[in-house]
Amino acid sequence: MVKIAFVGAFAARLAEPVRSRLTAACEVIEGDEASILAELADVDVLVTMGFSDEMAKAAPRLRLVQVPGAGLDRIDRTALRPETWLANAYGHETGIAEYVVGAMLALTRSFARLDGKLRCGEWDSQWAVGVPAPPLWPGLAGKTLGILGYGHIGQALARRARAFDMEVCAIRQQVQEARPEELTFLGGPDQLEDLLQRSDYVAITVPLSVATRNMIGERQLRLMKSTAYLINVARAEVVDEAALYQSLVNHRIAGAALDVWYRYPTATGPTAPADHPFHQLDNVLMTPHVSGWTEGMLDARTKLIAGNIDRVAREQPPLNLIGPTR
Repeated sequence: MVKIAFVGAFAARLAEPVRSRLTAACEVIEGDEASILAELADVDVLVTMGFSDEMAKAAPRLRLVQVPGAGLDRIDRTALRPETWLANAYGHETGIAEYVVGAMLALTRSFARLDGKLRCGEWDSQWAVGVPAPPLWPGLAGKTLGILGYGHIGQALARRARAFDMEVCAIRQQVQEARPEELTFLGGPDQLEDLLQRSDYVAITVPLSVATRNMIGERQLRLMKSTAYLINVARAEVVDEAALYQSLVNHRIAGAALDVWYRYPTATGPTAPADHPFHQLDNVLMTPHVSGWTEGMLDARTKLIAGNIDRVAREQPPLNLIGPTR
C-alpha cells in the first residue's frame, strides 16, 4: 500500500484523475501545506508544488516528492533526504505556446478594445461613416519574437511562431553548438540586451531561480522598442513589478500579456494579483495563470504522476528525475 498526499489546491485538483490511473494499491489524502504536516508520518509520496524542511521532518518514510508542474522554485532541495527522489512534470508546453501566439494576436489587433466598442455600437474600423479610417493593423509575419528560455515551452513556441513567418531569437543558460533550424539566433544570458533591442515581442519562459529573479528590470525594459510587447508565462518574479508597471503606464513599451502574478489566492474570495493596479491599464491582457491549463496538459501530467507512483511502488526510479543540487 502506497500512501500519497496531494498538497495544495493545484495538486488536489489532480488527485482523482491520478488515482483513476494507478495500478498500485494506495491511500490518498489531501490538505494544505500547514494542515497536512500532522498526517505525513507514514506518507510515501508527496504531490506538491512546495516542499519545506518542516515537511521533510514530518515525513520520515518519504520516497518521492512529485512536483505536478515544471517549476521547482518552491522546492527546498536541501531538505530532501538522499533516499528521497524528486521529479517534475511537463505536458503544458503546447497549451502555453498556443496561449503566447493568441496573446500576440490579441495585443497587436486590440481585440478587447474593439469588442468593447462594438458592443456599444461604435465601429472603430474602415466601415465607420464620417470619420477617418484607423491605421492599418500590423501582422505577425516578418516581426521578431524573442524567447527568454529555450526549453520545452520555448521550443514549442518557436515552431508555432515560424508557422506565422516570424523571425525567432532565443537565449538560454547553456548554448549548444548547432543553432536549431527554427531560430535566427540562439545566445547565452550575455546576449539578453541584444535580444531585447531587436524583438517586437518578448516571451518569458525561463524558470525562476536566483539568476532569473528580476532578470527584467527598468534598464532591460528601456532597451525594448516602444512598439514591443512583453508576454510572461513563466513566473512573475522574473520581471520587476514596479519597473513593469511604470513601463506600461508610461507607454515605454506597447503592452503586455501577463499570465503569472506576484500574489496568488490563499483563501476564498477576491485576491488582487499584484501590488500595482495593472487592472487599470488598457494595454495589459491579464489572465489568472491558465495558459497551460488544457486537456492535453491534464492528461499528460496525470499519466506521468500515476506512472511515477507505480514505479515507486515497484522500487523503480521515477521519470523526469531531478538530480541533486550542485
